[in-house]
Amino acid sequence: MTATVERAVAAPVRPGEPGKADRRAAAEEGRRPLWQRVLFVVALVGAATVFMLPFVWLVGASLRPREYVFSGGFLPTPFAPENYADAWQAVPMVGWLLNSLVVGTAAALAVTISSAWVAFGFAYFRFPGRDLLFGLVLATMMLPFAVTMIPTYLIWSELRLTGTQVPLWAGNLFGSAFYIFLLRQFLLSLPREYFEAARVDGASYPQLFWKMAFPLIRPALLVAFVFEFKASWTDLMKPLIYLRDEELYTLPRGLKVVLDRFGYGGEQQWEIVLAGSVIATVPMLVLFFLAQRHFVEGIATTGRKG
Repeated sequence: MTATVERAVAAPVRPGEPGKADRRAAAEEGRRPLWQRVLFVVALVGAATVFMLPFVWLVGASLRPREYVFSGGFLPTPFAPENYADAWQAVPMVGWLLNSLVVGTAAALAVTISSAWVAFGFAYFRFPGRDLLFGLVLATMMLPFAVTMIPTYLIWSELRLTGTQVPLWAGNLFGSAFYIFLLRQFLLSLPREYFEAARVDGASYPQLFWKMAFPLIRPALLVAFVFEFKASWTDLMKPLIYLRDEELYTLPRGLKVVLDRFGYGGEQQWEIVLAGSVIATVPMLVLFFLAQRHFVEGIATTGRKG
């Protein structure tokens, strides 16, 4: 059985691997006229510039003295890098960063693994009512957070877990309809014959998932992980509801404190507010930069079936 599983995993069924259609598309791209390729590159650069301008302004403004923060322009003139040191000293930024890292990692791992299990069940098993049940799972995406916010809070309150970081990530242990759909589509692109061969050779269902499906859907798993990590990293509503102790604050909740203390109605030290915003944004940029190859591969191949 182990040999069958290893041969199946080693077989060339990688969804992100370029095939004939991909090579044909690349050849057609190379035959396009030069002006079309130049126009395409110019359009991409223009769109990227438009999206980057707010962040460029944020960085520039965070490096100016207080009286020049809203002076206009993108260059940090006069230059005041001490704003970042002031931000680190004014609030426990390191603790908030570590809290966000722990909560984000726990939330992303929980929802990725649990959603992958459910997606594997919907993709592999065939039983009466499967499509109806899958439709009901997708229908849960239509429920806004405001509808489930109070019942969910009452559940955590009965469990005496309000005031802790557990409600920020433990709900992900039950999966997410969006990630279940995404991973199921990726699993449907894998040849079923490999799983059937492993079953004939004596592989159990957990072995099918961990030794065959899990390695083959890594790009999609990475997409789900990055999506959820980003959602947890930028989430303000749950920390506002559940956290009371400032030492447990995540970064978005901490930035709300920074805004209240140094921004509107506070000391009007906007350079500290902007410096904290840059500190909160940079880790996400680093994460996307490191995972961009696998991330694009997972997005490009998730909807492919057959």
